[in-house]
Amino acid sequence: MQRPALSLIIPVYNEEAIIEELDRRLKAFLAEVDETWEVLFVDDGSQDGTPAALGQLAAAEPRYKVISFSRNFGHQIAITAGMDRAEGDAVVIMDADLQDPPEVVTEMIQKWREGYDVVYGQRAIRHGESVFKRATAAVFYRVLRALIPIEMPLDTGDFRLMSRSVVLSMRALREQHRFVRAMVSWVGFKQTAVRYERPERFAGDTKYPLRKMIRFAIDGITSFSIVPLRVATWLGLLSGVVAIVTSAWALYAAITEQTVPGWATIMIAVALAASAQLIMTGVLGEYIGRIYEEVKRRPLYVVADTLNLPSTDASSATMEPPAEPSERS
Repeated sequence: MQRPALSLIIPVYNEEAIIEELDRRLKAFLAEVDETWEVLFVDDGSQDGTPAALGQLAAAEPRYKVISFSRNFGHQIAITAGMDRAEGDAVVIMDADLQDPPEVVTEMIQKWREGYDVVYGQRAIRHGESVFKRATAAVFYRVLRALIPIEMPLDTGDFRLMSRSVVLSMRALREQHRFVRAMVSWVGFKQTAVRYERPERFAGDTKYPLRKMIRFAIDGITSFSIVPLRVATWLGLLSGVVAIVTSAWALYAAITEQTVPGWATIMIAVALAASAQLIMTGVLGEYIGRIYEEVKRRPLYVVADTLNLPSTDASSATMEPPAEPSERS
């Protein structure tokens, strides 16, 4: 069976209000693409009418394929499931909320044909987002770039095109706490950007409230950087300097009888030691928790059902990605 040249991976979670418009935009875009294609919708345990809406789309268009999780496993895991089953020579990750415009993929394909393995969408303007979200996102990506030992482009999300070589390399990375955009930077290959204006969400609510954004940021930093662990050394040195200064002051105060003997010294020492211990206990806990998750060797996701995919794909509770499909005829 001939493999498609282009695969679109679209994670979906409670997007019933968007499905119809997404279908219209996809069909308009794909009608202009001079390549064979497939679209993989990954339903991340939706609780609304999204599964039924995707079922209707798949019944009408066999090149629309649906992977339905048994529960909500998260956006990054949904992307991973799509990459595990994408058969295209070029694979595009895009969100269902239409903030990743399908029309931008045309320019990505052009760059891919020029020889680039990764073409990522770089946000020039972000419409419909609060000042707080834009500011925190800008700060986070710059802090992350300073902390991790790889070159990661700024102002980019998961919206990107990847060649088959990159996708196969990504399939080999099976860690539980996933930060896909940094993982793509880690595997390397020839990469370039396509700048675009990110429109506001077409309908519905964001699936990344502040709590999930903080969790996502922690995953990104701890997955690629050991700098937080080195904070222990810095805090130790700082505490040592403060302890020397405090000791000199306490000795002077004791000699001149300016204070109750020992009180200030004890209070300062206890406060510094307790704060340093609590901070580093939390940091160590984050890393130990990740070790705990990895050694259990649980599957990244469990598929409850599939549409327009081989029936063997419907039970993917393994640590390893599916075998590479046959080459294009």
